[in-house]
Amino acid sequence: MSTQAYDIVKLARSNKRPTGLDYIQNLCGDFLELHGDRCYADDAAIVGGVGHFRGIPVTFVAIEKGHSAKERMSRFFGAPHPEGYRKALRLMRQAEKFHRPVLCFVDTSGAYCGIGAEERGQGQAIAENLMGMMSLNTPVITLLIGEGGSGGALALSVADRVWMLENAVYSVISPEGCASILWKDAGKADEAAQRLRLTARDALELGIIEKIIPERDLGQPAFYGLLADRLEKELHVLMGQEDLLQRRYARFRAFGSPKPLETQPLVGVK
Repeated sequence: MSTQAYDIVKLARSNKRPTGLDYIQNLCGDFLELHGDRCYADDAAIVGGVGHFRGIPVTFVAIEKGHSAKERMSRFFGAPHPEGYRKALRLMRQAEKFHRPVLCFVDTSGAYCGIGAEERGQGQAIAENLMGMMSLNTPVITLLIGEGGSGGALALSVADRVWMLENAVYSVISPEGCASILWKDAGKADEAAQRLRLTARDALELGIIEKIIPERDLGQPAFYGLLADRLEKELHVLMGQEDLLQRRYARFRAFGSPKPLETQPLVGVK
């Protein structure tokens, strides 16, 4: 069986990819990070704050993996705790109050699965994000920039538009976890990846996302510039919609409906 899907999984996990903070810093020149969930603590795996994007006041929320080994450890390798999700929802509700759109950047293998996270209500925190984002009366765009694993990714992906990078993945479970459950053999991860339909092309075909972002010039100024052009255009469209919540509801009700399989390039196209 082809291992193409698993090859994409490996690319999505590469530590050479730009992280959430890289996107924020290249799209926003005056980002002000805000901390804490006002309940327990701050979570370094989720970065959130406010700033201006092309003159538009925006709330940014990103799952951050870090680059160096030390930074990755301090950010729990991009696996958020419940306080991270509560912080994200707090900032999104603040954005709604002040009529700011929200830009989310998702890159996680999944929510943190330690005992402490479970004791503090990991499942409840994710569920509250799903419910809260569905009724959030301000535009939300989510970009899957690497791994989009399980509920940990979905908790920041109840959005009006969801885009994926060309070599990002979006799945209910990792290929290794799926193979361990189905065949008791994590070595069959390549076959599991193929069956999970976790690539950006699969997600577009199923109607789960609206755009695939090609990765040519990934991390370079030209990439961020053209991405910013498309984001700005999309935000203006969403900010002009009076029936935003109804459209968001209809978007999720249509999941699974076949759509034309095509890549809509952002890079290198005028």
